Amino acid sequence: MSEWLIYRGAGVPHDGIAELPPPPPWRDFDGAPLVPPAPALEAASTRRLGVRGRQGALHRPSTREQELVNAALYLRRPLLVTGEPGSGKSTLAHSVAHELGLGRVLTWPIVSRTTLRDGLYQYDALGRLQDLQIERGLTAPPEHTETDPPRAQDIGTYIRLGPLGTALLPSARPRVLLIDELDKSDIDLPNDLLNVLEDGEYVIPELERIAERAPEVDVRCDDGTKVTVRGGRVRCRAFPFVVLTSNGERDFPAPLLRRCIHFRLDRPDKEQLAGMVRAHFGEDAPGRYESLIDAFVSRSSGDVRAVDQLLNAIHLIDEAGWTDEEETRERLTAELLRPLDRTR
Repeated sequence: MSEWLIYRGAGVPHDGIAELPPPPPWRDFDGAPLVPPAPALEAASTRRLGVRGRQGALHRPSTREQELVNAALYLRRPLLVTGEPGSGKSTLAHSVAHELGLGRVLTWPIVSRTTLRDGLYQYDALGRLQDLQIERGLTAPPEHTETDPPRAQDIGTYIRLGPLGTALLPSARPRVLLIDELDKSDIDLPNDLLNVLEDGEYVIPELERIAERAPEVDVRCDDGTKVTVRGGRVRCRAFPFVVLTSNGERDFPAPLLRRCIHFRLDRPDKEQLAGMVRAHFGEDAPGRYESLIDAFVSRSSGDVRAVDQLLNAIHLIDEAGWTDEEETRERLTAELLRPLDRTR
């Protein structure tokens, strides 16, 4: 029986899980440091990057990609990145945040039910009412009625800023915001984003209504921190670096497109793939796995494959040690590199 197998299907319990080698860096949820560590960067946020953060740290962009990212930074415009699934669109946001020391990427995944308010803030009015009723039932004197107004400042406990709302908070340095898969949204969301992205500000009506009684209210942000909102209005100082991704499943309105820097992320060529493999597996890795890189590059024009598949195949070959099992290696790598648009 092959020595690389952990699960052997023999029906006999054993402690083989202890022999499982370390995970790929892009699937290490323990937050271990990069090895080697990022040079000259000692901040805690760079030492413990998380899965996506490590992917960003090892991302190697093309020259055109670098130029358009810098154009978006200079012009304070969102970057609209389109491309095939798994081409590295979202990784770009993490790469910029890591290299420029801009903290954790604020991520807003889009689905068909997503609204603009989901990205800006959430107000738990029902939770506030329930807590108020419980408090009055436990502590209020008999003459205290449910029509008495609650303390205005308490409302902040029930408001949480979303990823977009947090990104627009006033700060000296921009945050990085990833609006992921915008093409999956309802038809109205791209238009609803226009004013917010153009003006860099928004209003929380629940706080604006009580601004005279409570001009400053502490609320919780998407990253778990607390911030003070004044007058119910939030306006950015440094416009965030915004990456909007799309798999190309729909077109966007012209008013949104003219406010964005548009970048089409093409399939990586052999040189780019070699750079990615070198970053993950060492300087000699592209030579050792040249045939696998060539197979990935030479796919049919209609096939959809993600770079993750290539990295997964190489990592498995490294860890399983299939030096004497060419048939197994070829069979499993073919499965791992199966086009994403083929289910059988």
